[in-house]
Amino acid sequence: MSRVRVDEDIRPLSEFRAGVATFVKQIHETRRPMVLTQRGRGVAVLLDVREFEKMQERLEILEDVYKAEEQIASGDGIAHEDAKARVLSRLAR
Repeated sequence: MSRVRVDEDIRPLSEFRAGVATFVKQIHETRRPMVLTQRGRGVAVLLDVREFEKMQERLEILEDVYKAEEQIASGDGIAHEDAKARVLSRLAR
């Protein structure tokens, strides 16, 4: 996902209401998120669907890595050679 451009991607909610289609088109074309403000404060972020899906996939991977690190730290992990042997034996079946 591209970074937010402050001059283009932070807009008041009132502008969004007046031109929803234009804003959705911009998000789709630029693949950048848009921050909507109300009374000068951020209240929502709009994302392109594909960018949102990519972000979700990355988050799932990071959660798996975090879980694996916790398992290793608590002694639930197995040595690399043991894991390799298990995988190879299952593949040989």
